[in-house]
Order: sequence, then C-alpha cells, then structure tokens
Amino acid sequence: MKNTSWVLSFPCFEKMLSTIQPPRYLSRFPLRGRTKSRPFHILSSAQPVTKTSFAADQSQILSIRDSLLNRHLSAVELTHSYLDRLKQTEPHINCFLHVSDPDKVLKQAQDIDDKIKRNEEVGPLAGVLVAIKDNICTADMPSTGGSYILEGYRPPFDATAVKRLKDLGAIVVGKTNLDEFGMGSTTEASAFKVTANPWDLSRVPGGSSGGSAASVSARQCVVSLGSDTGGSVRQPASFCGVVGLKPTYGRVSRFGLMAYASSLDVIGCFGSSVADTGILLHAISGHDSLDATSSKREVPDFTSQFTSASSLKSRPLEGLRVGLIRETVDAGVDSGVKSAIEGAATHLEQLGCVLKEVSLPSFSLGLPAYYILASSESSSNLSRYDGVRYGNQASSDELNALYEESRAKGFGSEVKMRILMGTYALSAGYYDAYYKRAQQVSFLLQ
Repeated sequence: MKNTSWVLSFPCFEKMLSTIQPPRYLSRFPLRGRTKSRPFHILSSAQPVTKTSFAADQSQILSIRDSLLNRHLSAVELTHSYLDRLKQTEPHINCFLHVSDPDKVLKQAQDIDDKIKRNEEVGPLAGVLVAIKDNICTADMPSTGGSYILEGYRPPFDATAVKRLKDLGAIVVGKTNLDEFGMGSTTEASAFKVTANPWDLSRVPGGSSGGSAASVSARQCVVSLGSDTGGSVRQPASFCGVVGLKPTYGRVSRFGLMAYASSLDVIGCFGSSVADTGILLHAISGHDSLDATSSKREVPDFTSQFTSASSLKSRPLEGLRVGLIRETVDAGVDSGVKSAIEGAATHLEQLGCVLKEVSLPSFSLGLPAYYILASSESSSNLSRYDGVRYGNQASSDELNALYEESRAKGFGSEVKMRILMGTYALSAGYYDAYYKRAQQVSFLLQ
C-alpha cells in the first residue's frame, strides 16, 4: 500500500508553500511500495563514495548515489517520489513549460536500477533528476525560449551541457519557464505562463531563470540549469532561497543555448546546496569544439576544497579581506537592500573577515552599458527569427508583410522593446555615441 503520510492535500498546499520552507530531503516525500518512508542512507566516514572532504548529507546528489549503490533506495522509487511531488505542486507554481513523459523517465530510472543489479558502473549523476531552462536545446523535447515564435519547436540535438549531464546518468524531468528569450526578471515576460515563488505564491520567483530556480526550491527536481546574461541565475536563486552560480564566461559551452547577448550569455547552475551546485558545474564544464568561445583550461575539481560544516572552527574566514563597495550603500540605494548588505557584512566580520570600504567610481555606468550592449546584440541575434529562416510563419502573400506579421505575432512586448533599443543603438548615426561608448565602459569596468 502506498504511504501517504507526507502527501499534502491540495486545499492546504498553498498555505504550506507560503508559510514553511520546502523540504530539503527526499525522506520527507512518500515512496511507492513502502509501508513507511525511509530516509537517505548516509555513509559513515569509513565508507567514502568520493574523494571530497565534505559529508554526503550536505549534498542531495551524493545522498542519492549512496542510497542507490547501497540498495537502500531504487532509482524508480526516487523518480516516482519526485514525479508525485511535481504533479502535486506544479498547478500552483507553474515552473515547467514541458514535463517529460513519465513512462520515459521511469524507463531511464529502471535502466539505472538494472545496471546496479548487474554490478555495472553507473555515472556519478545516475538517477539525479534535472530540470532544463527552455532556452537550452534538448533533443525530442520542446525548446521554445518562452516565445510564441518558437512554439512547437523540437531541436534535433542536445545542447552540450545537457548531453554531458545525460552521459553521466542524469534524467531530464522537463523544461522550465522563463522570460521570453531571457529578457526579464520575473517570468512575467514569458509568452505562456507566470511562475510563482514557492515560498509565497503571491510573489515572483525572479528571472529570467525563474522556473529553474523555483523547481529546485519546490523540490520538483534535484538540480537545474539556467542561463545568465545580466543576473538571470543569481537573482532568482536569491528570491527562491537556493544556490545559483554564474560560471566564468567560457567555462561552460554555449552550444545549444539560444543566443540573447552572445558576449554575456552563460549557462549556470541551481542546487539546494553549494556542494550540489559545484558537482553540477563540474559535470557541464570543459572545452567544446562546437563552441569557439569555450575555454581550453583544465577543469578543476570544484568540490575538492569543500569542507564539512562540522569541521569548521568558530571563525573559519579569519584574515580574509573583503571589500565593501561604497557605491552599493550610498544615497539612492533602497533601504532594504542597504540593510541586507550591511547585515551580510556584519556576518562576515563575525566569521573572521576583515572588511574594507572601497570605491568604484564607474560602478553606476555598469547598468546603462549592459542595457546598450545586451539590446544591441539581441537585435542582431533575434533577426534570424523571421518566419523564413527560423520561427513560426504567419500567412501572407508578400515577403515583407510575412516578416512583419511573423515577428509581430511571435515576439512579446519586452523582446520588441529591446530589439528596437538595440537597432537604434547600432544605427549609423548613433553607433559611436551609444554602442561604441558602452563597449569602452565595459572594458573600463573589467
């Protein structure tokens, strides 16, 4: 008989989402075929599963691997639990634009269980359910970029980051909601739906990777991929209470990522812990011959310097110097933001850091320079979506009218605004005054 002790009824679910922290461990979810739920088994220090120095209970990925290899949990049971929770929570949160066929997902989980039974090697991400932002291409699954102009598009290939995850045993559970082509910070610019914040359904999850952040926060998946051009991973991670990481440009291949601003776009990671985010980043990093901008530098083990919290001393950051940027707490900064920065500074001091106030006079130039550069690049990148080369085509007897109708119906207001801004900045009479100056500012800020 299926255990329902942790199943929440729909009438009370909204209250739960808005008042308590989403559960961090799958032991709090029901497992099919058991009379009572069993928590993940955590190996003792005498039974390490990895060379990392942090405990497995700091990582859901390591906990899953421990449980699978020690036969305390099957991949099918694990997958059922996440799919049950996704089915229960998704009508309220709207994280996903597409959910993978449950039968196909369970088949992949069964294949992992069969390999383990035969004592065959399984990948380090075996059985880990991953959500993918919908501007990252996935083979045989919709990849719309959150836009009507790509509605129904199914790429014939996987993005390099997705392929690497699959090769390591990860299971893609679905494609997450986003602001159209990554242009926005709330998911309200999505052509299809608006995602809610799992902590409070009346609030936004941030964006543009709001669906990816919310899906991890609501425990609909273990980890997820997003993209970051000007904060689209870091901001929703903050809003949803998860760990979000924007890698250095070139660390992760952009092949298969729908271009917004090519000189700024990166694929980033979401997890419920620093450990999981580090493991995920390590899995997708490395040079890719399909992306000329990807770095050829060796990929370090990002988890090698992680330390178990229990082994830290009372002031673990003793002697570390941290700069507090004066312009981030000057007049004009929202009082709530200023208070949060000062609170974080105080906490760092308590951990042993030495804080020093520094000044970046060009700090205020960053945002206008970003908007000019990003909008200019987007106007160029999105010109391909004309209904002929790419994108859904409107009916028209005349070519120019076909272009106009296809783009007018396919793009939302936010995308149109940024295309217009970028086209203006790149026009012959204003190129030097806007785009060239923004490039000079960006070099200055580096």
